[in-house]
Amino acid sequence: MHSPVFTQPTFFYFCVGLLGLVVGSFLNVVIVRLPRMLEAHWQTSAKAILGQPETTAAPVYNLAWPRSACPQCNTPIRAWHNIPVLSFLLLRGRCAGCDQRISLQYPLIEILSAGASLIVAWQLGPTLACALALILTWSLIALAAIDGNTQLLPDTLTLPLLWLGLLAATANVITDPVSAIVGAAAGYLALWLIFHLFRLATGKHGLGYGDFKLLAALGAWLGWQQLPLILLLASVAGAISGILMLISGRLQAQHAMPFGPFLATAGWLSLVAGDTMLHTYFSLVGLT
Repeated sequence: MHSPVFTQPTFFYFCVGLLGLVVGSFLNVVIVRLPRMLEAHWQTSAKAILGQPETTAAPVYNLAWPRSACPQCNTPIRAWHNIPVLSFLLLRGRCAGCDQRISLQYPLIEILSAGASLIVAWQLGPTLACALALILTWSLIALAAIDGNTQLLPDTLTLPLLWLGLLAATANVITDPVSAIVGAAAGYLALWLIFHLFRLATGKHGLGYGDFKLLAALGAWLGWQQLPLILLLASVAGAISGILMLISGRLQAQHAMPFGPFLATAGWLSLVAGDTMLHTYFSLVGLT
């Protein structure tokens, strides 16, 4: 007997959407806590290198502990306050303890996770490719949000994503192993080369090494064939966004703008519609 997930598309989409909401709630924890965890680790490592003793024992702080609490009043968040999106609506976007506004990031990430998951499910159906693509989707959401908030693309996310992409290629469901290996190398080297050419020409750093690793991971997942499209989409979107932010005053010319969110978005678009976009482009220029 077949599972209803495979025989009833509506039930399948409902399950994926619900899973996307739940994962989105967890992604909010990763987005907020992982940079703090890394900063604490760096401070501890720096003190050890400098021979400075720890003044007090650092409290346990990880993705599971301590229990989530309001950043304004430290009121612990109850279980029913953690229901994705619904709790935000029931609380009218305010903390139940101090009535301070809850950041819109929380429901937006949950909605984005659910929406992106549904699109992946609609494109790929109940397949292994869908399961793998969901992992990539959720990872890209976390990386884009962290880089947007902190201009940091943590190795603890990009490197496992790279290796997982290479392992996923052995299943030949999204890309093949050769395309994945070449894609990982080409993705890293492409931005590495741009970084050093820009540095030699201007004396400034235009990219971060996290961007190299993220594009390498996308190359591993999607194959080298998608890299030109990813770079084109990310560069155009980044340039347009940068110009608009400069005009509006939200970005100063001397300040850096994170490139990771544009790479992550372009990579996800290539995942769900890359072949269609390339086919459309080639048709327009008369190559097919």
